Amino acid sequence: MNDDYLTKIRNTRVYEVARETPLDQATRLSRRFNNRIYLKREDTQPVFSFKLRGAYNKVSRLSPEAQQKGVITASAGNHAQGVALAAEKLGINSLIVMPKTTPGIKVASVRSYGAQVTLHGNTYDAAYKHACKLAQSNGMTFVHPYDDVDVIAGQGTIAVEILKQHPEEIYAIFVPVGGGGLIAGIAVYIKQLHPQIKIIGVEPDDAACMHDALKAGERVILEQVGIFADGVAVQQVGEEPFRIARDLVDEVILVSTDEICAAIKDIFDDTRSITEPAGALAIAGLKKYVEREGISNKNLIAIDSGANMNFDRLRHVAERAELGEQREALIAVTIPECPGSFRKFCEIVGQRGITEFNYRYSGPEDAHVFVGVQLENGIQEKNELVEELKAKNYSAVDMTDNEMAKIHVRYMVGGRAKNLQNECLYRFEFPERPGALLRFLNRMGQTWNISMFHYRNQGAAYGRILTGVQVPEGEKEDFETFLRELGYAYWDESENPAYQLFLGVT
Repeated sequence: MNDDYLTKIRNTRVYEVARETPLDQATRLSRRFNNRIYLKREDTQPVFSFKLRGAYNKVSRLSPEAQQKGVITASAGNHAQGVALAAEKLGINSLIVMPKTTPGIKVASVRSYGAQVTLHGNTYDAAYKHACKLAQSNGMTFVHPYDDVDVIAGQGTIAVEILKQHPEEIYAIFVPVGGGGLIAGIAVYIKQLHPQIKIIGVEPDDAACMHDALKAGERVILEQVGIFADGVAVQQVGEEPFRIARDLVDEVILVSTDEICAAIKDIFDDTRSITEPAGALAIAGLKKYVEREGISNKNLIAIDSGANMNFDRLRHVAERAELGEQREALIAVTIPECPGSFRKFCEIVGQRGITEFNYRYSGPEDAHVFVGVQLENGIQEKNELVEELKAKNYSAVDMTDNEMAKIHVRYMVGGRAKNLQNECLYRFEFPERPGALLRFLNRMGQTWNISMFHYRNQGAAYGRILTGVQVPEGEKEDFETFLRELGYAYWDESENPAYQLFLGVT
């Protein structure tokens, strides 16, 4: 069956709307990692994403009868734009179901291609189910974003271009993975012609649907997926992409949010372009692979898959890029509350740059400091600094990989309360749309007292809240029931060391 893909890929009609994108060498990254690193610039497509290829190949192959009835799909952005543009080009009707959390810029872009847009649900899965029902009721053809042979074949045209643009030996191609359509299309073409080329998928560590499926030997459904790289936030990999990947993909690498942010900055430094988080996945995985394997002087290609990024999210990216590059450490330090103690602490930090310093008096004996420190030698230097502080009798806790500390606590240091009874701390994520925050506050305030609250808009599809709630011992079971019925993702952070040091009750 895989042999059929060669013919399908070579006979696509994608270039009626798509362009052959450049394969640019990333000169700074190449020098830094002692390899020849190339970016396949799918961010330069008319819709700023590779998704146009598969969408157009699918829609253009429909029968005249099916085209007359129109097409429908569910998507939070890139695939939606691809289907809308394909339909406009072919003169057929299109209906796009998008989650209510979809940024306005993406909704406006889809409508600009003449598509009808319906906003439904808070997640892709909810929008998908609604779109399937509409397709059955109105006879429109559902265009799946990744689990479709024609969509996969359309994405496979990227592999054709790579081999034409880079006839020299290729060691590995790094591909971002969501539902699996892109990596399936590339792998099924490359491996039949050049089986020695490694095909390596890259996923966020909090949305590892392909990684976990390959490990389990079957498709799995993730209970929850991370929202930062929304373009690959998929709970279950597609059936056909999984069949192909199981045979042809060499491995899938997982990367953190901080590593993705660092990769966005890397691409900007080399190209002066800004990619979306999903688009930077391949570079993040490539860097991790090179450092792990110690390879050099190889030709490595990364798919820069898209650039549909909300401008507001750049603030979050900039804050986290240095952490992802291991050029910054966040450390919580307890110092004596006495004259000269701060000076002594700074002497230990030495000539390193201070990126932030948060302090507030918390009692007559000790003070807690939350400090950001610039690093030259990454993890090794950070560990040496922590050990040096401990050797000088300072209590030092590394917060660099503490998600709650990085999202919330660094902006809240000094918020300890005295004589506060029965406080529990929870972190929540909720759909970021008008009225959502008010709904959360109204429901939380009905029964239990809110003793602490922090919210910061990160420009993403989901908002994040950190809240302290006073829950008497005899009401814990009722409160847990309330949390489940609330319907928001939540984490109990009451034992988090960041809370104990900076926010907990004294």
